[in-house]
Amino acid sequence: MTTAPFQVGVTRDALLPGTDRPMADMDLELLDAAGARWRFLAEDPGYSEEVRPELIADCDGLFVIGSRFTGRSFAGAPAERLVCLARWGVGYDRIDVPACTAAGVALTITPEGTRRPVAVTQLGLILALALKLPLKDRLAREGRAAEKIYHFGIGLTGRTLGSLGIGNIGSELFRITAPLDMRRIAADPYAAPAAAEALGVELVPIERLLRESDFLCINTPLNDETRGIIGAAALARMKPTSYLINTARGEIVQTAALTAALQAGRLAGAGVDVTDPEPLPADHPLCKLEDVILAPHALAWTDEIALGNGRSACQSLLACARGEAPVPPQLVNRDVLDNPAFRRKLERWRKAS
Repeated sequence: MTTAPFQVGVTRDALLPGTDRPMADMDLELLDAAGARWRFLAEDPGYSEEVRPELIADCDGLFVIGSRFTGRSFAGAPAERLVCLARWGVGYDRIDVPACTAAGVALTITPEGTRRPVAVTQLGLILALALKLPLKDRLAREGRAAEKIYHFGIGLTGRTLGSLGIGNIGSELFRITAPLDMRRIAADPYAAPAAAEALGVELVPIERLLRESDFLCINTPLNDETRGIIGAAALARMKPTSYLINTARGEIVQTAALTAALQAGRLAGAGVDVTDPEPLPADHPLCKLEDVILAPHALAWTDEIALGNGRSACQSLLACARGEAPVPPQLVNRDVLDNPAFRRKLERWRKAS
């Protein structure tokens, strides 16, 4: 029978650089309150390097920000002991999902923690682009206020808000923008028509989405279907008066194609919180365009998202510590429920609880 406390390793990218202080309050105290123990991993493997198995050999669970995990990460001791990898956030493109399943490790995400903060981020970018906020800030700072007469923004009433994807965040975007009286369309082959209808959203083919959106928000996960889906051909279908907003993953939009479209005036502007590569080099041409708002994949990083994601990740870990399997939508790799190794690990904790 297992008698030692449930041990959680927290990746060191949760710390402020050069300190032992977390970057924000993520409510890790939930683990303490439930009798689990947690510590920061001994090393930070860096964003591009995979986590080595010796770093996590004594962990029953992992609280992960952005570290990379491959099949090699789960070799040896982790395959025998590790039961849950809880990702702080919803993207898991840096984690080998089949390798998690094969090793008997549940992969969880935090959709309820990201839903509202990311949707609000998109709304913020829509408003900033429509009002020409960055440009008017420069006019005021540079003594060019008289030029304001040449820079009217656009109203949102009756404009078309489009979303590529109408899942967790896309649905929330439509909910919080309802008072703006915008027309609402989305393309998503996996969306339930009844759910879209309840939101007042018309499901359309992607070609219509591109052609009709005044503001097109990317709300799809990065996978083999969506990687590079917004390229030169897709951008050519958009109106020259339209705006592209990407807060999902940079690799969904082909950076060179987006840059070329903006340089040629084939789009009115873009709001980009994620890029490919990430971060962009300081001398990248996209950084020089005045009709682009750039952020370092952190625009939604608020106290709300830190706590929401942290609590959700801790709850998934503590479910496993009680011998209970995490459930969708937190659980990503549902096939792990049929893995005998995963069931054995859970059973050990079930007997101990």
